[in-house]
Amino acid sequence: IMIRICILIIVLLLAGCKQTVWNDPYPASERDANTLYLSFVERPKHLDPAQSYSEDEIEILAQIYEPPLQYHYLKRPYTLIPATLTAMPRVTYLDAAGRTLLQNAAPAQIAQSVYELHVRRGIYYQPHPAFALDTHGLPYYRMTEPGHVVDAWSDFNRVGSRELVAADYVYEIKRLASPQLNSPILGLMSGYIVGLKDYADLLTKQARSLPDNAYLDLTRFPLAGAEVVDRYTYRIRLKGKYPQFMYWLAMPFFSPIAPEVDAFYHRPGMENRNFTLDWHPVGTGAYQLSVNDPNRQIKLTRNPYFHGETYPNSGEPGDREDGLLRDAGKPLPFIDTIVFNLEKETIPYWNKFLQGYYDLAGVNSESFDQAIRIDAKGNAQLSAAMRAQGMSLVSAVMPAISFVGFNMLDNVVGGYSERARDLRQAISIAVDYEEFIAIFQNGGGIPAQGPIPPGIFGYESGAAGMNPVVYHRVNGKIERRPISDARRLLAEAGYPSGRDVRTGAPLVLYYDNTYTGPNAKAYVDWMVNQFAKLNIQLVPRSTDYNRFQDKIRRGNAQIFVAGWNADYPDPENFLGLLYGSNSQVSHGGENQVNYKNARFDALYDQMKYLDNTPQRQLLINQMVDIARQDAPWMFGYFPRSFGLRQQWVSPGKLNVIANNTFKYRRLDPQLRQRLRDRWNQPVIWPVLALLAFLAIVLLAIVYAARRRDRKTAK
Repeated sequence: IMIRICILIIVLLLAGCKQTVWNDPYPASERDANTLYLSFVERPKHLDPAQSYSEDEIEILAQIYEPPLQYHYLKRPYTLIPATLTAMPRVTYLDAAGRTLLQNAAPAQIAQSVYELHVRRGIYYQPHPAFALDTHGLPYYRMTEPGHVVDAWSDFNRVGSRELVAADYVYEIKRLASPQLNSPILGLMSGYIVGLKDYADLLTKQARSLPDNAYLDLTRFPLAGAEVVDRYTYRIRLKGKYPQFMYWLAMPFFSPIAPEVDAFYHRPGMENRNFTLDWHPVGTGAYQLSVNDPNRQIKLTRNPYFHGETYPNSGEPGDREDGLLRDAGKPLPFIDTIVFNLEKETIPYWNKFLQGYYDLAGVNSESFDQAIRIDAKGNAQLSAAMRAQGMSLVSAVMPAISFVGFNMLDNVVGGYSERARDLRQAISIAVDYEEFIAIFQNGGGIPAQGPIPPGIFGYESGAAGMNPVVYHRVNGKIERRPISDARRLLAEAGYPSGRDVRTGAPLVLYYDNTYTGPNAKAYVDWMVNQFAKLNIQLVPRSTDYNRFQDKIRRGNAQIFVAGWNADYPDPENFLGLLYGSNSQVSHGGENQVNYKNARFDALYDQMKYLDNTPQRQLLINQMVDIARQDAPWMFGYFPRSFGLRQQWVSPGKLNVIANNTFKYRRLDPQLRQRLRDRWNQPVIWPVLALLAFLAIVLLAIVYAARRRDRKTAK
C-alpha cells in the first residue's frame, strides 16, 4: 500500500508540472492586451502642470496634457509644430506708443511682443466628474452640496466632457501667479509676461481673506498679459522681444486647465482625500490617468475623446528606410494602455525586460556590458545576446554638455592675456576626452567641439564644426592635436615643463568637483594624470554639492567640473552660459566661469533675437570661434543616451526634448506573448530529479521497513 501511495503522489506532482509560464507578473486577462509596460522609481510629487518641473513627472504629464505647441516627432534640429492650435502663433511687435512695428524691427524699439493663438475647434477633455451635468445643465457635483463629497475616487460615478476653449489656456497662465501653487517659473515669467508680477501680488492679497485651500476664482481678475479674444483665440503679451518664449509654449506650464475642474478640487474635504490635480489630472491629451497607486502602479488609458491627431507624413532622410514612416497619416494613439510599475532597483527591471515583461529599457552602467559592445571604430553595437532576442538599439546625443570650467576671475588660469589663454588652450589639448568617453562613459558620448550639442540649431558637424584650437585634420580625419602642441603652448604661457619661468616653481592648480560613488576616485585620478602629461600638479578638492555651489557663487573655485541640460532646444540656452551679463559672481547668473568678452556679448545680443536663419548661423559661428580661442571651458563631451526596444515594439526615434511620444508607438501584443511564453518556460528537470530522488529514498525506506518486519516475524 505504501508503494502505491508513493507512486500516486509522484504521478499527481508530475501531472501538475505543465509546461506553462509561472513567473508572469501580469494577470491572464492582459496576455494579449495592447498595453505598453514601463516603470517608475518614485511617486510623482506633482501632476499639476503649474507646479511640476521634474523629468519623472513630465513623462506622465505630457501624455495627459496638451500645451499649445509640441515638437515634431521625427525632425532634427528639434522643430516646434502646433499641438492644439490651427497654426503656429502669430507674433506682432509694438512700440512704446502701442504702434505696430515691422517684423525685422530692432529689439530696442520693441516694447511688447503680442502672441495670438487660435485653438482648434472640436478638441474635448478627457471624461471627468467636474464636467458632469444634471438634468438642468448644472454641475452634478456642486460646491454648494457637501453631500456629494465621497470617500473614494471611484465613487464619482458620473462624468462628462466639454470642448477646449481659449479661456482654459488663459486660466492656466493666471494659475502660475497663484499663491496656493508656488509655481517654479513664476519668477522667470514675471520678467516677461506683462503684469504677471502685479497679478501675483493681487492674488496674494485676495488669498489672505480666504480659508485654507478655498477656491480663488481667477476668472474674476483680469491679467493684462493674457487675454481671451473670442471662444477659440487668446493673446499673450510679453515685455520686449523674447523669441525663446515659443519653446515655453511646448511645456506643461502652459497647458489648459478648465476653471470648473480647479473649482471642483477646492470643494471642502477634497484635499484631505487627495482629490487634487496632483493626484487626478485632467487634460486633452492622448491618455488619461486611470490608476494612481504610487506604491505599486500608475496606469494611463486611451482618452476616448482624443481629437484625431495623425502620425507624421514626413521626417528626415533615412527615416523611411528605418521604418519610421510606416504609420504615416494613421490616427493616434496606437496603444490602448500604458502601465508604469514601481521598480526601485535597476537590476530587477533589467531582468524583467530580458524576460519580456517590460517593452522598453534604458541602458545604464549595470546593464551596459550585457547589452552593448563597442566596435573597433568606437561605435556602439548590440551584443550577440541582445541580437538573439531580436532587440533593437536606439541612441541619441542628449541636448546637454559636460565641461570643465576655468574661473576667469582667477589670477592663474583666468584673465584675457595671451599668457592665460595659452595655458587654457594647452590644458584643453592635453585632457583627452576621447579616452574619458571610452573609459567612463562606455562610448556613450561624443567629444564637444563647442558649447552647442547636436540637434540644436547652430551645431555643425565634421570639418565645419571642428575646434581648431584642440583638433586638426590628418589625412582627412579629425584628430586631437598632439601633446607636443600642448607643451609648446604651455612654454609660451611661461610654464616650460610645468614650471614657472619666472620663479622656477612647479605649476600647481586646483580641481573642484562633487564626484561621489564607486568611480569617484577613478575620475579624479584620471584628471590628475591628464594634467601630469604637462608636468602640471593638479590638486583635487572634492566636496559636497552645497559647498561646491558656494565656491562657484563666490568665485573661489579655480578649475571645476560642470554641466548643463537644455531647458529648450535653442542655441541661446547654451551660449548664454558664456554671456557676460549672466556672470555668476557679478549677476548671479548661469555663467559659472564668469567669462566676459565684449565682442562675444555683442554678437549674443544680436543672435538671441533672430529666427533660425543663415544670418543667425553666421553670428553663432563667430561666437563659437571666440569661445574656442579664449577657452574658458574645456568643452568636454555631449552625453549619448542608449535605449533598447523589444522586437514587438514598432521602430521609434529617440526624441530627448519631446516627452509626449508614447502616442507614436505601436505594439504587436500577440508576438509579445508568444515570445514571453518561449523565453519563460519553467525549467522542471530539477523538480523531476528531486522527485525521483525522493521516490528512491522512500522506496528504500519502505523496503528496509518490510525487511525488518520479515526478520522480526521469523
